[in-house]
Amino acid sequence: MSIESPRVLLDGTAIPANLGGVGRYIDDLAPELVNAGVNLFIAVKERDAAHFSERLSSARVIPVSGALDARPVRMLWEQAGLPALVRKLRPDVLHSPHYTSPARAGCPVAITLHDATFFSHPEAHSPLKRVFFQTAIRRAVKVADAVIVPSVATRDETIRYAGGDARHFVVAYHGVDRTVFHPVDDAERNRVAASLGLSGRRRIGFLGTLEPRKNVPNLVRGWTAAVQGMADPPALVLAGGRGWDAGVEPALEDVPEGLTVVRPGYLPLQDLPGFLSGCEVLAYPSIAEGFGLPVLEAMSCGAATLTTRLTSLPEVGGDAVAYCEPSAESIATELRALLDDPARRIRLSQAAVARAEKFTWAASAKAHLEAYRAAIRNTR
Repeated sequence: MSIESPRVLLDGTAIPANLGGVGRYIDDLAPELVNAGVNLFIAVKERDAAHFSERLSSARVIPVSGALDARPVRMLWEQAGLPALVRKLRPDVLHSPHYTSPARAGCPVAITLHDATFFSHPEAHSPLKRVFFQTAIRRAVKVADAVIVPSVATRDETIRYAGGDARHFVVAYHGVDRTVFHPVDDAERNRVAASLGLSGRRRIGFLGTLEPRKNVPNLVRGWTAAVQGMADPPALVLAGGRGWDAGVEPALEDVPEGLTVVRPGYLPLQDLPGFLSGCEVLAYPSIAEGFGLPVLEAMSCGAATLTTRLTSLPEVGGDAVAYCEPSAESIATELRALLDDPARRIRLSQAAVARAEKFTWAASAKAHLEAYRAAIRNTR
């Protein structure tokens, strides 16, 4: 066992097919873990093996066969197949990156908890999902030798609702891949605008799944109030998965004639810099976040960003974004103020790019390495 360069088995079998969510986290983190000195083993579904073998030339990629896309099957494998893999590889630490871990892992365990909104904002989740993740979080804080969280707010809310020893928590902020998320030129912004059917049009952007905690109905109502009556009202682009917020459709039905809303669904990763850079304002009035990656990505692309001061968002935005309350009225007021002040948008854009540079996956990997070392020291 080497506490300085630990052997870590990272369970990547929860990665979805589109590499979103926990997939983005693992995909960006894993190469920097290797660079930080971690002796990395990563278990992935067979379909992801080639991708990670190419991305992680210095790590050992372990394809896991079987129908793991079915959640019950993956959960069964986690309880039986993953401990068997631990016995075979004898890692110093098992990193379970998405809330759950084996009941009997056979080695120290670090578990990542991405947010505590299942407790703080239960209405934002389906009953089944809420119960599952509340149970997983309560168990994680009891059994994990180290708990990794992406923000101070998530740490504090987890302890508030689920208990746990603060000494076992490690805050590891997410990073942003600057090779992908950076300001782009007019040609790229225009290309993406054309793909959205908005050539030559101003636009307000949103990026994220349309789930209740993202507060999209109030965004729609706030945008409507802010731009109605303008000679050249910017369109609203709701980019991301359609989600399950039942309030979105009624809000859209109330949008008056003459205003444009575009719902393109998921945008290709290569289109995101052009989309974000081309927004006059990226509006993200979420009521609760574990971290707020869309805000960081928008900042890194130089978007003037409007968000709230709730949960982790001020940890990401600092003084480089504009803030509003989650109400439609506040969104309207602050959005209109930004639209009427181009000089302020430029200042925010410049400040956002500078602040985003502080959030790197290399720094996140170093924090994870400290969590692995803590897990070894704290073995229960």
